[in-house]
Amino acid sequence: MLTLVALVEYASGAEAAGQRYEDAVLAFLGRHGGQLERRLRGTDGQTEVHVIRFDARAGYESFLVDPERAALRAALGETAPTTRVIEVHEV
Repeated sequence: MLTLVALVEYASGAEAAGQRYEDAVLAFLGRHGGQLERRLRGTDGQTEVHVIRFDARAGYESFLVDPERAALRAALGETAPTTRVIEVHEV
């Protein structure tokens, strides 16, 4: 089991496009053995926090190279969200 926290930041002026992108790619998690446990949006509307679990690290790695995800990201170009991913565990 792999648990990740993703801090997603939307480009200024491209928040709606970024949110649509996240809606789309988060729907791909299941095909890679992943599950979105929590999705929280900052009050500024420019930041989200996702808690995601994968059955195995291989699922996360396959999610990262998913061709549909890559195509959606490429379509956004420089307005694509930036994401910092942190591997976490329960304490």
